[in-house]
Amino acid sequence: MSVSPKFPVPKFTTLGCRLNAYETEAMKELAAQAGLGDAVVVNTCAVTAEAVRKARQEIRRLRRENPDARVIVTGCAAQIDPKSFAAMDEVDAVIGNSEKMQPETWTRLAPDFTGETERVVVDDIMSVTETAGHLIDGFGTRSRAYVQVQSGCDHRCTFCIIPYGRGNSRSVPAGVVVDQIKRLVDRGYNEVVLTGVDLTSWGADLPAAPRLGDLVMRILKLVPDLARLRISSIDSIEVDDNLMQAIATEPRLMPHLHLSLQHGDDLILKRMKRRHLRDDAIRFAEEARGLRPDMTFGADIIAGFPTETEAHFENSLKLVEECHLTWLHVFPYSPRPGTPAARMPQVHGTAIRERAARLRATGDAAVARHLGAQQGLTHCILTENPHMGRTEQFAEVVFNEPQPEGKIVTAMIRGQSGNRLMA
Repeated sequence: MSVSPKFPVPKFTTLGCRLNAYETEAMKELAAQAGLGDAVVVNTCAVTAEAVRKARQEIRRLRRENPDARVIVTGCAAQIDPKSFAAMDEVDAVIGNSEKMQPETWTRLAPDFTGETERVVVDDIMSVTETAGHLIDGFGTRSRAYVQVQSGCDHRCTFCIIPYGRGNSRSVPAGVVVDQIKRLVDRGYNEVVLTGVDLTSWGADLPAAPRLGDLVMRILKLVPDLARLRISSIDSIEVDDNLMQAIATEPRLMPHLHLSLQHGDDLILKRMKRRHLRDDAIRFAEEARGLRPDMTFGADIIAGFPTETEAHFENSLKLVEECHLTWLHVFPYSPRPGTPAARMPQVHGTAIRERAARLRATGDAAVARHLGAQQGLTHCILTENPHMGRTEQFAEVVFNEPQPEGKIVTAMIRGQSGNRLMA
């Protein structure tokens, strides 16, 4: 949806994940429709204790810079611990993750609302049965749009607080997703990225319990003019047969998968309460690359999880090579109050930082190998601006000459500079 605001739109600050950024775009629309003007909205993250600390720091900064505005706090940190944010002198209102996507919430916050307004509006997120992924079209660059198809998570990894901020898994029906993507393609988008909190759980709560692969195949069949479909972070143990078939047979499905691996040692994976073992990850990567030889992988890996020894950590380092990982997101472990892992024996902070640095160095070397292997090859590149684009494997490319924005161009790779290819 798109509106022309009749009133000033509040200032929004977004912390954390892509999904938060997506939802901020929806909130901007809802706030504009409600006529909410002189306010500052902070969309918080709760993935680590450091993320919550940064949220409080940001709230205090925004209050200093906007002394006369109302400060409204929402997001995962606000959902999980609303009382602590309501207790901050700088905060005027706290709203939950479900409430922030409801038009009536913003109507009640508008300055011309005459009814009673509660300072804290945060209900039980576990009671929410729907997600509002259909609220906006086209969040992202002019070339790439993000479509939320799922929210929440039914799993309870011992390090993760997010289910208590996002609730249980909810899926957007396939028909709604397809209609949204058709609109995006009609507006000129060449690439769509499917997003969610636990993307591979999509469909489990829908009639007949379809799988993510069913959704991908349906999109590609019913939206033939979509040039490129990309899927964000997945849990490889949940990948279904139709998704593997799409990997093997659908060139419009991009050959880049970001895997939620978290660790490379079986004992640590069990203590994390993950549902896969290291051999499962290696087997999946081998199968996917066998079906699509140009496939590249990213991965989330935690360094310094409680009880992690040097031998455990070495298995994470080895996993980078054994799974042919290229793009690493390395997270130094920090205890999150309220999670089982926070009560386990902790690794010393110095060791955590040192291991995270070694993992990042290993990842940097993997990126350098991948980029070096592209020199002299011709790639189809989606341009994000006149001077930069992305290959199908999501490598960043810098152009020597300006290119039309939002288009797919073919170019030969002539070199590399740092973590970028040169065309």
